[in-house]
Amino acid sequence: SPDEINRLDLGLTVEVWNKGLIWDTMVGTVWIPLRTIRQSNEEGPGEWLTLDSQVIMTDNEISGTKDPTFHRILLDTRFELTKVHPSLPEPQYWAKKLEQLNAMRDQDDYAFQEEQEKPLPVHSSQCCNWNYFGWGEQQNDDPDSTVDDRDSDYRSETSNSIPPPYYTTSQPNASVHQYPMRHQQQSSRDSYTDSMQSYEMDYSDQRPISPTGSSRYASSAELSQGSSQLSEDFENESLRDSELDERDGDSYHSCHSSVSYRKDSPRWEEEEEDDEDLYLEEEEEEEEEFNEDYSENEEGYPKEEEEEDLQEQDTYETPDPTLPGAVLGGEQGVCACREEAEVEVQDPKARAKANWLRAFNKVCMQLQEARGEGDGEAKSLWFKGGPGGGLIIIDSMPDIRKRKPIPLVSDLSLVQSRKAGITSALASSTLNNEELKNHVYKKTLQALVYPISCTTPHNFEVWTATTPTYCYECEGLLWGIARQGMRCAECGVKCHEKCQDLLNADCLQRAAEKSSKHGAEDRTQNIIMVLKDRMKIRERNKPEIFELIQEVFGVTKTTHTQQMKAVKQSVLDGTSKWSAKISITVVCAQGLQAKDKTGSSDPYVTVQVGKTKKRTKTIYGNLNPVWEENFHFECHNSSDRIKVRVWDEDDDIKSRVKQRFKRESDDFLGQTIIEVRTLSGEMDVWYNLDKRTDKSAVSGAIRLHISVEIKGEEKVAPYHVQYTCLHENLFHFVTDLQNNGVVKIPDAKGDDAWKVYFDETAQEIVDEFAMRYGVESIYQAMTHFACLSSKYMCPGVPAVMSTLLANINAYYAHTTASTNVSASDRFAASNFGKERFVKLLDQLHNSLRIDLSMYRNNFPASSPERLQDLKSTVDLLTSITFFRMKVQELQSPPRASQVVKDCVKACLNSTYEYIFNNCHELYSREYQTDPVPAGRKGEVPPEEQGPSIKNLDFWSKLITLIVSIIEEDKNSYTPCLNQFPQELNVGKISAEVMWNLFAQDMKYAMEEHDKHRLCKSADYMNLHFKVKWLYNEYVTELPSFKSRVPEYPAWFEPFVIQWLDENEEVSRDFLHGALERDKKDGFQQTSEHALFSCSVVDVFSQLNQSFEIIKKLECPDPQIVGHYMRRFAKTISNVLLQYAEIISKDFASYCSKEKEKVPCILMNNIQQLRVQLEKMFEAMGGKELDTEASDILKELQVKLNNVLDELSRVFATSFQPHIEECVKQMGDILGQVKGTGNVPASTCSSVAQDADNVLQPIMDLLDSNLTLFAKICEKTVLKRVLKELWKLVMNTMEKTIVLPPLTDQTGTQMIFNAAKELGQLSKLKDHMVREEAKSLTPKQCAVVELALDTIKQYFHAGGVGLKKTFLEKSPDLQSLRYALSLYTQATDLLIKTFVQTQASQVHGGKGIRFTLSEEIYPEKGSGVDDPVGEVSIHVELFTHPGTGEHKVTVKVVAANDLKWQTSGIFRPFIEVNIIGPHLSDKKRKFATKSKNNSWAPKYNESFQFTLGTETGPECYELQVCVKDYCFAREDRTVGIAVLQLRDILQRPGCACWLPLGRRIHMDDTGLTVLRILSQRNNDEVAKEFVKLKSDTRSAEEGSS
Repeated sequence: SPDEINRLDLGLTVEVWNKGLIWDTMVGTVWIPLRTIRQSNEEGPGEWLTLDSQVIMTDNEISGTKDPTFHRILLDTRFELTKVHPSLPEPQYWAKKLEQLNAMRDQDDYAFQEEQEKPLPVHSSQCCNWNYFGWGEQQNDDPDSTVDDRDSDYRSETSNSIPPPYYTTSQPNASVHQYPMRHQQQSSRDSYTDSMQSYEMDYSDQRPISPTGSSRYASSAELSQGSSQLSEDFENESLRDSELDERDGDSYHSCHSSVSYRKDSPRWEEEEEDDEDLYLEEEEEEEEEFNEDYSENEEGYPKEEEEEDLQEQDTYETPDPTLPGAVLGGEQGVCACREEAEVEVQDPKARAKANWLRAFNKVCMQLQEARGEGDGEAKSLWFKGGPGGGLIIIDSMPDIRKRKPIPLVSDLSLVQSRKAGITSALASSTLNNEELKNHVYKKTLQALVYPISCTTPHNFEVWTATTPTYCYECEGLLWGIARQGMRCAECGVKCHEKCQDLLNADCLQRAAEKSSKHGAEDRTQNIIMVLKDRMKIRERNKPEIFELIQEVFGVTKTTHTQQMKAVKQSVLDGTSKWSAKISITVVCAQGLQAKDKTGSSDPYVTVQVGKTKKRTKTIYGNLNPVWEENFHFECHNSSDRIKVRVWDEDDDIKSRVKQRFKRESDDFLGQTIIEVRTLSGEMDVWYNLDKRTDKSAVSGAIRLHISVEIKGEEKVAPYHVQYTCLHENLFHFVTDLQNNGVVKIPDAKGDDAWKVYFDETAQEIVDEFAMRYGVESIYQAMTHFACLSSKYMCPGVPAVMSTLLANINAYYAHTTASTNVSASDRFAASNFGKERFVKLLDQLHNSLRIDLSMYRNNFPASSPERLQDLKSTVDLLTSITFFRMKVQELQSPPRASQVVKDCVKACLNSTYEYIFNNCHELYSREYQTDPVPAGRKGEVPPEEQGPSIKNLDFWSKLITLIVSIIEEDKNSYTPCLNQFPQELNVGKISAEVMWNLFAQDMKYAMEEHDKHRLCKSADYMNLHFKVKWLYNEYVTELPSFKSRVPEYPAWFEPFVIQWLDENEEVSRDFLHGALERDKKDGFQQTSEHALFSCSVVDVFSQLNQSFEIIKKLECPDPQIVGHYMRRFAKTISNVLLQYAEIISKDFASYCSKEKEKVPCILMNNIQQLRVQLEKMFEAMGGKELDTEASDILKELQVKLNNVLDELSRVFATSFQPHIEECVKQMGDILGQVKGTGNVPASTCSSVAQDADNVLQPIMDLLDSNLTLFAKICEKTVLKRVLKELWKLVMNTMEKTIVLPPLTDQTGTQMIFNAAKELGQLSKLKDHMVREEAKSLTPKQCAVVELALDTIKQYFHAGGVGLKKTFLEKSPDLQSLRYALSLYTQATDLLIKTFVQTQASQVHGGKGIRFTLSEEIYPEKGSGVDDPVGEVSIHVELFTHPGTGEHKVTVKVVAANDLKWQTSGIFRPFIEVNIIGPHLSDKKRKFATKSKNNSWAPKYNESFQFTLGTETGPECYELQVCVKDYCFAREDRTVGIAVLQLRDILQRPGCACWLPLGRRIHMDDTGLTVLRILSQRNNDEVAKEFVKLKSDTRSAEEGSS
């Protein structure tokens, strides 16, 4: 695709895009310096180049690319060698001209910054190279690569069409549009240069300054600081500094369209000098480009070209994307400017330039012709040549697919820019096309001076024909015998009854024509008078109509009067002086009815004008036929009609018969009747096919290309164009001139209200014009829609547009039952031009998106009217979507709700960016009552106004601002935008977007703070609370956050932990302080109800406060809560243990004082700690609490419990001396109780009396103390103290009263010896204190038993004290009871008890082995330390089967390894004793003979013991003693062994090996039994038992 350029310092940029559904993405780009491109007229093979992903910019121009991608592209680039026409001046001449122009420009008042952003691939549809005639024939290989499409949020099928110049995205009445826009206006595709206050334009404004006056917002999702401004007050300088970066190539692109350069403004002269700016830049850079861009002939009208040329030649091209001129879709696109003839150019500079341009354009034309691009007949058919040629708008384009070009083009500046009103119809050239306006003016007068609505209807009568007559309308025979048809009494026209409605309605005109042709002068005169009167009446009754027409078209009074005369005359002349050449091309039809049995039809068309009838060829079997046949007619009657009928050709007998009667052999497929008066110029129009009678089945539409040359009106635009001109000029007049640019919305009610576009007068003008010249109402509607879209931001307009579009949708989409034409086909047949309307909607859609993306600015919540407009804007968007779905039948256009959602998000993104960047300023403006005057200390330096690591003020301000925005969205915008309740809730989206953006920033900020920690932890905590509130208030319920654990606690975790660390220090200090205070006050109870002192309360209130803070964070992340709880649990543990430690340290000293109260309170304090801890544990989550934290607290409970036990023990111990004293007194009293054994019943009372006496001393003590404790101890503490006291009392009574002292010396000695090993000396010493104490008598035992009960009752205290079960089961009581019970037991029973309980008397019961016979020597005994020898015996148990009597046979075999030293003869013998109950009458002891000096004597002597039948052998034991026999003195004991018979019950007879020990060991029970039996001096068995058991190995001689 060739391009022209004259600057070799630039480069060629090629970009490859990947087409997407919403937007396209760039695959890569190549930059080729122009200097490296070869020059050649031949194509070359090209070369493969690698695509890079980024461009390098210098001075705002591309100078290279970087970052290669994997893609490559094959390009052939060359410069063609241009042929210069010999007759032309040298190109250098033009260069000189250019310099002069530039010099002129330098004197200009305005210097515009030339700021060029990265060029984009530009499609011709965006630029002003006007290949309007190729509609859709452009040479772009990829029609979708247009910038325009990239802008559009979706692609219409027409994306490769050209926007008719009539569509500009500008709002001409805005100051900024008085001037063509420079390209710097679109400083980047990221900045929506949206002029907000440009709704009203005051023409008498002081010379508006081009773009600067309008405030613009660069708002896209990526605003850099300062580029998004909610305020309305910054210059476009800011656009220069805003780094409009290319971060997001897919952000919204501005949509470009032309701006009109209006020449009818009252201040035109003043503006002249600005006019220059329009061209300077372009010319500088694009001199060459004109050559391509203007394929126009000398008069400046486009050449008419054949389609072949279009397809073969590259006349119209896409400007090179790298040219600065092509920046952004040619916003500065080339402008061909011709001064209007009416304008007096006063400024010489301007005039010079205008002339220069004219010459320049001429050269362009000649150049093109020289290249053979023109085709000789390039003269315009309709316009006189000359620089002041009229400008006509191409608005008539009915269908873009047409082949034959229509040489009508707008010639005015198409500098493109996107404005608050898009595609302003008014900016289009019909406003400035004087010639067209002049013509339309006349035609309008004609239509209104004798409107169709006032025509004279025919006066039909039923009529009988006397000769064969044919219907004037359908040309069928009026057949029958009489009353065959209808005839008009006035003009005599005859027709079928069914045809009368189809007949031309105006009777007078027809009568006039008829008579003037036949010379019936008087009749004619008569009719002419009638017509004259009608027109006079019309003029008199409706003067306002004609005044309005005069004003709209700006005609002077005198001219107007002359024109009125002329128009009336032309109506009167009727058609006598009227003739026209009509050329009709039957192009094609679509959606015809199927009439044949095959389900198809064989259509052909007949065309009749007047009496001349022609037909096309037949297309067989096609319901969408294409004929492309041309017919020529001459017509001399303006009220004639063109009758176009479509037939289905039949060739069968039935049709032949039909032909006989009807002159019609074929089936009727539909007709359209066109009034000749509705024809004008060259038209390409779709007509819907109509029925002839109610019976006809008809569907579809036919496309005709009609060209009319009316005598005297040879160069006239089609009526659709004329209508557009009328409608636009009216709209412009009513809106801009009368109403300061605000659209006047007519009051109309009812179903057809949408067809009312103006107030009464103006509406009548457009309706009459449309009626007269056959402009269909849907065309009117679409034209009005186009006009409105230039003002879509005006109050109330969106609502009107939405309704209008809905009705247009309905018109096309609600197909009628009889037709089978799809909506998109019906729409394609629209005379407005399918592509054009689609383009208009696409641009409108984009503009709406851009405005919605700044809804905060465009629709402030403070204005209910604007909110209503916002709602309507969304409705309009929905209507466009509906249009795309139902009329264009696109597969899946973007859903309106989704589009609005994206816009809302985009707006919120930029809002956030804005409040973030201007937080300080906005906050102080909105929320500070007394702003600090500058210069005072309170002023925050600018560098600290943003986020800082020194403080956190910024964030709380930002949160306040965010809340105000979400609230506004929630309360103002959500109710307003309620069209998609399921999909769109602005408040929720607002909260979501704001939170997500805030979260990113906040997270980053907190990470930074974590590194430096410059603020107090309390500040971080406060911020945490604010963030939590924000989240809970607005975010937590949003669907996308509902099931998620929010991330914000993690940002603050380090600070909360830091705060907890600090808090532990605080708590510890606090603890010391509290304890000191408490100590000073002497640990007073906090109140009469509380039993603890204030330090506990203080410590816990401090801990609770800290915990409350943690709890109030309501951290939703269980893991983080776990961390906090762990940390806090440690604090609690440390603090409480420290408390306990301090108390324990001094506790003993408090006990020793005579104040029982303080230790009790201290114990209560510890108990209170435990209670509070339990509460704290529950508060922290109880069972749900983090396991680690839970374990810490449970462990703490255990520790405190132990502390309390320890304190109770210490406390109770302090009472020990008193208790011992009392118990001693009890013992004394008890000793005086007289009486013997078993107490008879009669003496019971005396026992009770004695018991009371005995108890007296201890009761006094307990009574005083226990009452006190009950009062001042916590229940748990009381129980612990009671338990300790109880133990103490029991133990003391047991030691002092029950277990007797030992009196006789040997017994004492014996027990001492026995007890040495047990370490029970101390116990024994206790018992030895009172030598005189006697053993208790049974009566005394009964007294003690009773006394115990009383004490027990006392400690139980009716449930206040200890539980009965505890007392019963307490080991101390049991031990005492046991001792008492032993007093009353018989000796046998005590011995039996001894045998059964003492299982480890020698060597711990270990080391005895058994073998089957004494010959088998076993292994050494294990577990035996230091045996003094071993005895081997053989034991057999025998039970008599009859009497059941048990006998034990013991054979003493030998002793081994005896360890004994003696100076004399060693004479060992073995003594065997049986110990057990019921042996008082039986032999209990046997002894062997002694052996001399043998340390391993053998004996082999057997003995037999009889055990009796009372109990089994398990209650007996054998005690074997090895002794050294000494004559005349006591034998010496060498060693002792004990064999319990229960061990050999399972063995009928066995050898036993018994290791010898030095003494008998026994536990408390054994000792107690021994003590008690040692008292029974009269009992032989008892004495013997005590002796045996207290026997020990004698001292050896010779041992040291």
